[in-house]
Amino acid sequence: MGFPGVWMTESESMIYRVVPKCACSTIGQIMFYSDHGRFFDGDIHDSTDGMHKWAQDHSHDPIERAVRAHAGVTFTCVRNPYARILSSFFDKIAGIQRNGRRYRGNLVPQLIQRYGIDVGTAENGFDFDQIASFRRFLLFARDTVRFRKPMEPDIHWSAMSGHISTFIVNGGRYDQIFFTEAFNEGMDKVLAQAETPVPVDLTQVPRFNESEGHGPKRAHKVSDYFDDLSRHLIWEIYKDDFQLFKYDFDNPDNKMPLAEVDLNEVHAKLGR
Repeated sequence: MGFPGVWMTESESMIYRVVPKCACSTIGQIMFYSDHGRFFDGDIHDSTDGMHKWAQDHSHDPIERAVRAHAGVTFTCVRNPYARILSSFFDKIAGIQRNGRRYRGNLVPQLIQRYGIDVGTAENGFDFDQIASFRRFLLFARDTVRFRKPMEPDIHWSAMSGHISTFIVNGGRYDQIFFTEAFNEGMDKVLAQAETPVPVDLTQVPRFNESEGHGPKRAHKVSDYFDDLSRHLIWEIYKDDFQLFKYDFDNPDNKMPLAEVDLNEVHAKLGR
């Protein structure tokens, strides 16, 4: 199976398991800069050289060799599950993508027809009932994750633990797992451990949010989107994420983790 979702600097200083909607654009740009002294011109997801990615066939051997030898700092980044799935909804369902189209072509029309989701249009200023539509989307997300219907779960709302586990199951081991909510602190620790060709000053790094500005902004506080049924669905989908990455299930408005990640626990539970 190899190491899907893994990016690695050409210098092999850092090996990163991407988790969608968890600062991956910013992390990828930092990795690119640490080798080349400049940021990639465009969305880092579109880069085809200057950094190894498992999605590129020519990167398979270098990544596999470096992971087996533990050549660089291996890490990933996680995010509060409540905030992450809200971000997925506003970006991938309610938003317009960089190509000017809806995400995955006919996905949104299917959701309108099957689940009664309304996401408005750019012409009407994305005027719709955000709370009602998000809760219907959440039913759809649960159906994809739990029953794999009406489609396979999408990477943007499938559980973080599922992404992170593939690296472990296939022979990798994480040195660090840090929180999006404490990004600079966590990324600083990675950079301090990595031997990068170019020094990186995080205070000078912009945030590369490639989904920003393509759709509606969240109009309510996080807890307003989650009634009792929604929280039940969230637990059904993300129970492992809350438990392994120490996020507060009881208070959706508390975005911060309650404790540090226990790497031994993560490897033990996800490496089965």
